Amino acid sequence: MRSEHPTLDKTPTGIGGFDEITEGGLPTGRTTLLCGGAGCGKTLFSMEYLVRGATQYGEPGVFMAFEETSDDLTKNVRSLGFDVASLVENKQLAIDYVRVDRSDIEENGEYDLEGLFVRLAFAIDSVKAKRVVLDTIEALFAGLENELILRSELRRLFAWLKERGVTTILTGEEGVETLTRQGLEEYVSDCVIVLQHNIIDQVSTRRLRIVKYRGSAHGTNPYPFLIDNNGIVVMPLTSLRLRHRVSDECISSGIRQLDAMLGLGGYYRGSSVLVSGTAGSGKTSMAAHLSFAALKRGERVLYLSLEESPDQIVRNMRSIGLDLQPFIDEGRLVLHSVRATSHGLELHLVNFYRLISDHKPEIVVVDPISSLGKGGTYNDATATVARLIDFLKTYGATAFMTDLTPGDDALEKTNLEISSMVDTWLLVRDVEADRKRSRVLFILKSRGMSHSHRLHDFQITSEGIQITPQEDDSV
Repeated sequence: MRSEHPTLDKTPTGIGGFDEITEGGLPTGRTTLLCGGAGCGKTLFSMEYLVRGATQYGEPGVFMAFEETSDDLTKNVRSLGFDVASLVENKQLAIDYVRVDRSDIEENGEYDLEGLFVRLAFAIDSVKAKRVVLDTIEALFAGLENELILRSELRRLFAWLKERGVTTILTGEEGVETLTRQGLEEYVSDCVIVLQHNIIDQVSTRRLRIVKYRGSAHGTNPYPFLIDNNGIVVMPLTSLRLRHRVSDECISSGIRQLDAMLGLGGYYRGSSVLVSGTAGSGKTSMAAHLSFAALKRGERVLYLSLEESPDQIVRNMRSIGLDLQPFIDEGRLVLHSVRATSHGLELHLVNFYRLISDHKPEIVVVDPISSLGKGGTYNDATATVARLIDFLKTYGATAFMTDLTPGDDALEKTNLEISSMVDTWLLVRDVEADRKRSRVLFILKSRGMSHSHRLHDFQITSEGIQITPQEDDSV
């Protein structure tokens, strides 16, 4: 009989992506150190932890601030949609501002946490709190230079919080050569999380790293995260593994002749499809056909456009007989347009993750994915696309990506060298003959199915893409 190993109890934060990379959240009944430089998001992360706890998990919380007043905190998080005042009124949240005068400590040479314990205990009991935030540790111990006393008081504080059974976040400012200014908090904390806000090549990036987590496995690499008007979302990139399930179901490409060329009647559901070709060769039209067919089946589609506006896509696709507007009105088709150069690759990735998580599509189109190469270095862009493909496979959505191939480049090559990652790779190109240009389609590969190996002529008409059938199309 196999023995079961006990697992550490964890408290979910409710912060998108974070609970996944920590396999459940923060250690229950213990203290977590959240550290980083100014403006990295420590206070917002902590406040969202309390708000989500109160609204989603029925766990009231206490926010004890040593630098910002209750009114300032309430106003600052209002932009995230957090109605803190209502939570306070309903006894779901308590906010207390404690002013610590550094000069008093320096002049008296004494430091006693008893007053803090009394005040914190009253706040916890007033709402029956399960979650506590202390923001920030530097302000709490300002002026205390004796390292032995500091370490002793830190341990005393942590022990007191543990006795109360509350799951606590303690924030700390970044040190010069240490995680915090004191350099001690990380050693006595059960969990240590570092938030970073960097400017690289004039692009702002935010990253989260779990330095340690006693009693639990966790991801160790930096994870990109985003702060927007819905709060914080973390992209669980390095937690993705090649263990996704596969489906034997095939879905139509939306083009009858292409379904026949693929052998099994379309693409495998949950697979990744790449279409490469020069400008004007029909890549976006093929993406629209797949989207239209899925929408007609009652499915949901997320179309990520990196070069055209939603109105432009709707107008252009209407000219080939595909009216996408009714599905947009129903809310089943989301057309999201953004320039690849508008912000960093990691922010794009987190935005895509949030859109996918919110819309829950069966089909995700990225058109063209090669544009992401403009948002960062070649290696970063390739890594971003690889992570996106892995995430979509894990999520179970069918990914359809287009790749713009410059006319002077090798045709059987992608800009970001991702052809080996995709399941199906189609090539469309223009051919000039007799002073005329025509389009041809070729299936370079399609894993798991016996497909056509011939070049097929096709046209883009007012009734969509029409592929010329071959008399002998043996594989």
